[in-house]
Amino acid sequence: MDVRLERDRAVLALYGELDLASAELFDSEFDSADIGGAPMVVLDLEGLQFVDSTGLRMILSAHERARERGQEFAITPGSPQVRRLLTITRVGEHLRVIDSPNELLV
Repeated sequence: MDVRLERDRAVLALYGELDLASAELFDSEFDSADIGGAPMVVLDLEGLQFVDSTGLRMILSAHERARERGQEFAITPGSPQVRRLLTITRVGEHLRVIDSPNELLV
């Protein structure tokens, strides 16, 4: 996981697998002051190769926590496996999906 802070957003880039083994690290990073203080949070899923049901719950939970904090929230589509999971579960229909973590948002 890498965190990049920009003027208008915090980008949390995820790599490898988002699953039960990485849940604690993800939650800890997502709840950090750097992420919590940004007006917008972008989960960059491009580096993810695998997401299981726990990882999917983490993405949905991150979305909900961001909303509770008054933050905008978006994800990037990710690898073909990640895109397929988001499509099958229809999660992508409920989240803002942007092409790039640098995409200008209006």
